[in-house]
Amino acid sequence: MKYDADLDATGLLCPMPVLKARKRLKTLEAGQVLRILADDPAAVVDLPHFCVEQGHWLMSRDLDSVPQVYLICKGT
Repeated sequence: MKYDADLDATGLLCPMPVLKARKRLKTLEAGQVLRILADDPAAVVDLPHFCVEQGHWLMSRDLDSVPQVYLICKGT
């Protein structure tokens, strides 16, 4: 799947993957897609919750891969 920016959050523990994602998404325009790589077990809950709270769209997540892969579309 196509994405506009990448964030490698492997090795980071809660809340760092979300904080880094927030910072990286600020540099993108609405509708652009951020791919996040994460291996923090809490990311499974934290990243979807972050998307709901901030108005972003969690397009996909691959929890079977190592690291996990998330695609987030920036909201308006």
